[in-house]
Amino acid sequence: MNLPGELKYTKDHEWIMIEGNIATIGITDFAQGELGDIVFVDVDSVDDELSAGDVFGSVEAVKTVSDLFLPLAGTVTEFNSALEDEPELLNTDPYGKGWIIKLDIGDAADTTELLSAEEYQASLG
Repeated sequence: MNLPGELKYTKDHEWIMIEGNIATIGITDFAQGELGDIVFVDVDSVDDELSAGDVFGSVEAVKTVSDLFLPLAGTVTEFNSALEDEPELLNTDPYGKGWIIKLDIGDAADTTELLSAEEYQASLG
């Protein structure tokens, strides 16, 4: 399983990369593996200001639909439009071309609940 060390993770299987006030968010390699072939990504929260833990969208796989939970509070500024035509990017490149949203987290984001790659790996058991 691929877990880039420069990213942070959540117990809900999202990854997050913070660059200044912008956070890029996607699902982990573990999550895409558990979901199987992803056929649709639904994000209708662009321009919405949301709290940490809020649902910002969902991922539909062949056999299930899974909600996506926001790891940090902020305003959703962008959806990866490539996923509209190629939702399978979440399976083939979850940490690269398969990113899902960008989030403006402002200056004082509370990152204390985020996990390191090692902590996330340990949480999987």
